[in-house]
Amino acid sequence: MRYSTGYVRKQRGRWIGAWYVNGKRSSKNLGFVRDLTKSDAREKLAELIKESRETPEVTLFGAFVEGPYFSFYSRKWKDSTRKKNVIRVRAHLVRTFESRELSSFKRDELQDFLDSKARFSSSLVNKLRFDLKQIFDMAIAEGLLRLNPALLLFCPNEAKRPNRRVLTLEQIGDVLQALDLRDRLVAKLCLLAGMRPGEVFALRWGSIGVTFLEIKERVYEGVLNSPKSDRGRRKGALAQGVIADMAEWKKIAVNTSDTAFVFPSERNTPLSSQNVWQRSIRPKLNAVGLGWCTFQVMRRTFVSVSKAGGGDPKAIADQCGHDIGVSVNVYTQSTLDSKLELVNRLERSLVK
Repeated sequence: MRYSTGYVRKQRGRWIGAWYVNGKRSSKNLGFVRDLTKSDAREKLAELIKESRETPEVTLFGAFVEGPYFSFYSRKWKDSTRKKNVIRVRAHLVRTFESRELSSFKRDELQDFLDSKARFSSSLVNKLRFDLKQIFDMAIAEGLLRLNPALLLFCPNEAKRPNRRVLTLEQIGDVLQALDLRDRLVAKLCLLAGMRPGEVFALRWGSIGVTFLEIKERVYEGVLNSPKSDRGRRKGALAQGVIADMAEWKKIAVNTSDTAFVFPSERNTPLSSQNVWQRSIRPKLNAVGLGWCTFQVMRRTFVSVSKAGGGDPKAIADQCGHDIGVSVNVYTQSTLDSKLELVNRLERSLVK
């Protein structure tokens, strides 16, 4: 830690001592000028600085998270991300470790904590693991810790893994056949163009070209803002069937000006994806036995089917607006048929 020798000054008949520790200013009233000489005041200040060296400042987990951590990372997080992150960290981490000193944590203790969360989904456990690592990384950057106790943490095997289902080609046909024009167009933008629902419902007519659309906005919980990441701001290609449905929808749209939303509410605001799903799309999918399908399943299906059809992984990732690693490792799901084709092709190559 860096210390200064400090200084004393007169203020309203008192000697005030001031000094710095790692750039943080501290001050204290040393006594009345009439009772102390300046030399006496300096000696008292020197004792205070010596005590501060011998008694290191204690930083509590809760104070650090609520202060420097949230303050800094809130500048990076989008509003929707910030809200979710703050709620999660407060509910699971601050509530548990609020009064603990940052320097008191041990790796095994933190792993025990993650193990205790195994009753929740692996997604939540992995987010908490990342949160802990990020918090302690920042503590190291601030000079409060030397090592990160969360560096080697892992998600316990007992945590519930998600069942990342995708639609078959036949089921895709069933979905599209079950929906009317508006809902079919919404589904196609997710299934055949790889869009997120927030991007679909933020679309404006001026963003749609002849064979493509520009994704410049998204809507989340009724709030319009920029796409989720830099990759999210992109041009997406449109298949011929999507273009045809878009043209039919435009014929009956009330307002087709450039700034008008493609899927507007009665108040000319973007429709709620949740409302459309719950009130319109889901009941129709339930009727054909596909009630388990969601917008996320549709987007995952686009990636998986495109890859199975020989699509370029980079083009697929760029169409969806995410990193190629996410596209391959998270969204792409291999079907049994594709695995059978793989092993049989390998076996044939060995037979002379």
